[in-house]
Amino acid sequence: MKSIRRCQHIITIFLLIFIAGMAALVIKINREAPFYMMNSDHHELGMVYDRNGEVLFDGQGTGQYPDNYFLDVGNLIGDDKGQMENTLVARNIKKLNNYSFSEGLLETGGQAAIYTTLDHYANRAVYDAYAGARGCTVAYNYKTGEILVCASVPSVDVTKGYADIANFESGTLISKAMYGTVPGSTQKVSTVITAMESLGRDRLLAKSYNCVGRYLNANGDYIDCHNVLGHGTLNLQQAVENSCNPYFAQLVSDPDLPLENIIQGYRRMGYAVNDDKEEYFNIDGIICEKASTTLVDKNEFRTQWGCIGQGDTLVSPVQLMMWQSAVANGTGKMTMPHLIDRVFSVHGNITQIAKTKYGDKICSEETAQAVRQILLTNGSNNYSVSIAGYNVGVKSGTAQVKEGAEENSLLVGFLDDARHPIAFCILIENMYSTTVTTEQLATVLLNALCS
Repeated sequence: MKSIRRCQHIITIFLLIFIAGMAALVIKINREAPFYMMNSDHHELGMVYDRNGEVLFDGQGTGQYPDNYFLDVGNLIGDDKGQMENTLVARNIKKLNNYSFSEGLLETGGQAAIYTTLDHYANRAVYDAYAGARGCTVAYNYKTGEILVCASVPSVDVTKGYADIANFESGTLISKAMYGTVPGSTQKVSTVITAMESLGRDRLLAKSYNCVGRYLNANGDYIDCHNVLGHGTLNLQQAVENSCNPYFAQLVSDPDLPLENIIQGYRRMGYAVNDDKEEYFNIDGIICEKASTTLVDKNEFRTQWGCIGQGDTLVSPVQLMMWQSAVANGTGKMTMPHLIDRVFSVHGNITQIAKTKYGDKICSEETAQAVRQILLTNGSNNYSVSIAGYNVGVKSGTAQVKEGAEENSLLVGFLDDARHPIAFCILIENMYSTTVTTEQLATVLLNALCS
């Protein structure tokens, strides 16, 4: 009898182990089956929509859309063909899985979907306004972080495939807003923030420098002004409005402003300076390059030129826009951007809802509010006609690229309107090859978002 009971116990234990193993196997298959289906040749994906429910990506390919319907968002939203890795679909493809272990491949019934923060109408309006020019425009709600527009030209309509990929223009398959570009005089906003943090508001506002058309620095190099006749003696507000290079070169070389303070101020803003490791941040999985520059000697050309927005300085349009949020909000704290508003599973359940997030403070509230007023005054004094009907704080920039062979035009700023808290960065490449201006694009952008 004892041996029989012993055998019964052993059999029971083996059965329990077997049942537990089968349960674990079922759980493992249920969890991992979607992964293997997503990496097979027979997977089906869900949909991507804009904030108003317009389709931005048709994972099942069953819809009928006008020609070039996806052109304005092609290099941001992407697809699953493997040609564009740094896109919303490629970085979030698991969230679009339309496979259920219990129900199989849901080719028509699957409800997996990503609803984005984008406004397709506004995005397309801005894209079309480039009218053959090249560049990018990015805009977001500086209170919530919702990216509303992210148009990069040229782009691709993913429904047309890549048969002609060898003839695509450079930059077609990337969203330029995510990658470093020479910021030109938009960099002067960073330099103002950094100098004000070091010197204090009143002390900086009390400083003035003379511009005679060029500035000879202590090392014997010239920093030229765009006004060959010079601007005369300028205070900070006048220097920002006139975008005076000699003023900012003299500010950087001022004995009251230690180079280490400039470096630390730039690092607080997110720059990789000198030998710092160049890092990245991501927007719902999409990798965005962080700003970088070289600052080694405040009296030499490259450092002064870098603080003016040339030299080794590179900043992505997205980051230029984010700094505007810290100023526009008056807090000194950046609002972090996001593209995904909410995600639905294959069964139609909400699995992710966006939350507003903030970065570290890039400056004090006093500095943010002072710079905010400087930019608003510039907007009122110089842009009330070219961006008519909108109370904007702005700073323009001209960036020399390709060793000076071409110049890009940039405009960063924000709309001072509680109903439409919009910050933006606009880039036009090779500005003299087109009649389109950043102010025209800003007007189209604001008209589309505020209507």
